[in-house]
Amino acid sequence: MAHHAHIQAWLNDVADDLKALRQDIHAHPELGFEEQRTAALVAQLLREWGYEVHTGIGHTGVVGVLRSGSGPRTLGLRADMDALPIDEATGLTYSSCHAGRMHACGHDGHTVMLLGAARYLAATQNFEGTLNLIFQPAEEGQGGAEAMLADGLLERFPCDALFGMHNMPGLDAGHLCFRAGPLMASQDLLEVIIEGVGGHGSTPHLSVDPLVAASSVVMALQTVVGRNVDPQQAAVVTVGALQAGEAANVIPQKALLRLSLRALDTQVREQVLERVQAIIHSQTQSFGCRASIEHRPAYPALVNSEAETAFARRIGEELAGAEQVQNAPKVMGSEDFAWMLQRCPGSYLFIGNGSGAGRPMVHNPGYDFNDEILARGAAYWAALAETWLQAPMPHPFAPATHA
Repeated sequence: MAHHAHIQAWLNDVADDLKALRQDIHAHPELGFEEQRTAALVAQLLREWGYEVHTGIGHTGVVGVLRSGSGPRTLGLRADMDALPIDEATGLTYSSCHAGRMHACGHDGHTVMLLGAARYLAATQNFEGTLNLIFQPAEEGQGGAEAMLADGLLERFPCDALFGMHNMPGLDAGHLCFRAGPLMASQDLLEVIIEGVGGHGSTPHLSVDPLVAASSVVMALQTVVGRNVDPQQAAVVTVGALQAGEAANVIPQKALLRLSLRALDTQVREQVLERVQAIIHSQTQSFGCRASIEHRPAYPALVNSEAETAFARRIGEELAGAEQVQNAPKVMGSEDFAWMLQRCPGSYLFIGNGSGAGRPMVHNPGYDFNDEILARGAAYWAALAETWLQAPMPHPFAPATHA
């Protein structure tokens, strides 16, 4: 732990500044691709601290670049900035100023942890190489990572490796969690229209009922995970919407289903997709209806590379002590940092947000990021950056080449 004690001490000294900044961002939440105020604040601070600042990457994304010495090594650290369309119910003095918008996932904290590290690294410049700090918009299902990549993120700001961090309620405050390999699930979205022949409820024999077909589809889909997927593998099939008809005495013409499919493994993902679509078509046909399926791949699985995860874990143990470092659980939720990790080696970790009654899960109207972990998260990023960018080439944990 003594390795990085000076970094932790430096950031503990500015903890009140970080807290004030986090609460300011919390009070002014902005939805995906609308992060104008947040992005401007991030850009202003980075400029004040001496970063070369690039804005408008992926619409509202910001990248701050800091070069020190002539070292060839490069590093990317990423934080997300967007809020959620939720009405805040925390009752905090710094509660959201905007009805229907709230920082219910802690992206305000993620942004400030990276800004804290940015401030320290600019002030001390105890590294050799190029540091790329990536402030990403629209993580919450709108494809902010893809938008930044499409704008040439990794071509313009090459990175030997990329790292990201998310807070985790239910885990002790400030504890750090790591897992090599698959960590978070892929997500595929399906919109299904089942078409029959509408008619009057009194003459069902003159109709073909899509609602009955849809109901049978919903029940049959429950067998995919239970009976098709290897029980040692993880998968989720969720029918989140079934919409058909209005009146009690009318058989509708169409039924609509919306599905979310999740998996941690590519082959399982393909198997689930194939089985789900086969069941929808065969069940629907058995009732004399027709199904059309629109498939939208939303996220790939988030897969942490082995070497970078070992490196990230080592930094955690050096900073926090081995007793505050643990294995991360696999999570069936999705995260669009997965798109970045498909393009570059790296690792995504969790930091504990605290447990107990006052620490609800993310996406809850009563959620709030724990300000007590801001200095720890910032110190973690600073220690990781200093160590990665001080090492001689090739880095002991870095692969010789990357695609």
